[in-house]
Amino acid sequence: MTAPGAALHGTVVVRESPPGGGPPRRVLELDRNGAVLGELRWTGDGRLAHAWIKIADDSWVMIEPRATYQPPWGLCDRLWHAVHPTAAAHVPLTTFEALAYEAIDRIPVLMEPARLPAGAGAAVLNLVAALAADQGRTRIDYRGPYPTEQLFLVLLESFRYHGAGEDPLAAFMAGRLEWSPAPHERACPAPGVTVHLRGRVEKVVWRERLYYRPDWQGVHRHAPRRVHDADGAVVCSLWALGEPIEDHLRLDPEGRSVEVIAPPRAALAPRRLPPAIFAGVASAAAALGAAPLAPFVREIAARCEMSWCSLDGDLVALDRNQLRISHALRETLTRRLQAAPTRAERLALALAAITELAHLAADPLRARAQSHLASLPPEAQAHALTHTDPEATRTADARRIAEALEALLTDTAPDQPQRK
Repeated sequence: MTAPGAALHGTVVVRESPPGGGPPRRVLELDRNGAVLGELRWTGDGRLAHAWIKIADDSWVMIEPRATYQPPWGLCDRLWHAVHPTAAAHVPLTTFEALAYEAIDRIPVLMEPARLPAGAGAAVLNLVAALAADQGRTRIDYRGPYPTEQLFLVLLESFRYHGAGEDPLAAFMAGRLEWSPAPHERACPAPGVTVHLRGRVEKVVWRERLYYRPDWQGVHRHAPRRVHDADGAVVCSLWALGEPIEDHLRLDPEGRSVEVIAPPRAALAPRRLPPAIFAGVASAAAALGAAPLAPFVREIAARCEMSWCSLDGDLVALDRNQLRISHALRETLTRRLQAAPTRAERLALALAAITELAHLAADPLRARAQSHLASLPPEAQAHALTHTDPEATRTADARRIAEALEALLTDTAPDQPQRK
């Protein structure tokens, strides 16, 4: 074993020298408080035997290299899930393109990311970035067929992009980006809280919910659960309409101390939104995502109802065909509309609210749309991937959004939901 080295935010990496010589390789990662975050074992010929990675819910995922053969990728690695590395029961999750972990040369293609526990994919990619950094790699790329916006945002947590031009997401989807490893550090300052640090607190996981900074290497991401700075502290909040809706955690700038400041759940009766509002939200949500998913997003949304509800620490929840939006957002919107002096300002605020609701609805609707698309026969998938909405559909979407603005102004008139 070589002497452990501490990173900027206190993460300790233990390395060992290979029996046949060569640079020391990582075998253990601990956070600044000594909690084990990762364990790696290597074979005598220098290849990875397996790697265990702790994820935010305190369970673990294990990389089994060279586990199976899967066309068209050939040799693939497998991911397993367990409550702890010593547990007898390991659950297979999915496979991904095999890597030479001793010589990282690319970002692997993951076959079924929807099957992973929350945060597992990001944790695996962060290990890939850390190994690439250990090996002095300055550029690697992603060669897979699924360069989605979701993957792009996950990669920003552990890599930095190069060669983007004015639109890095478009460059990524066109296969024109290169990535340099920039892994984050993790710390667990309190039970149920995981902090990601890279020069600052970038992401916080609390109660299995993810809070993000809105700015990542010049890219703005929609962050309804937001990490932001306030009065010398780092605060995790629900965020909409340009302001915090509900504060949940307060941390010091290094994420060493955590104070829970979340309010109790309000007891407000559900209130169904008029169909015209949800129709406009669905049209806006379809426009926010990739064009091939748009018809599936509309189709799934048409089977759903939308209601203002009391939610526990979140702005949106999709339960079967019920899309629930927090009363806290409605109360903020109502307050802002009442303070707006002109109809033009109220319409502008209503448009911002429809856009906000569309962003909130888009993720769960897109997830279902992607699952539906993946279940179709290959020829149907190929046809869908070439889809673009006709002009008549776009015109109808614009009309529904305009109708939603008026319906929202009526729905957020001063009469408030009654407390039980």
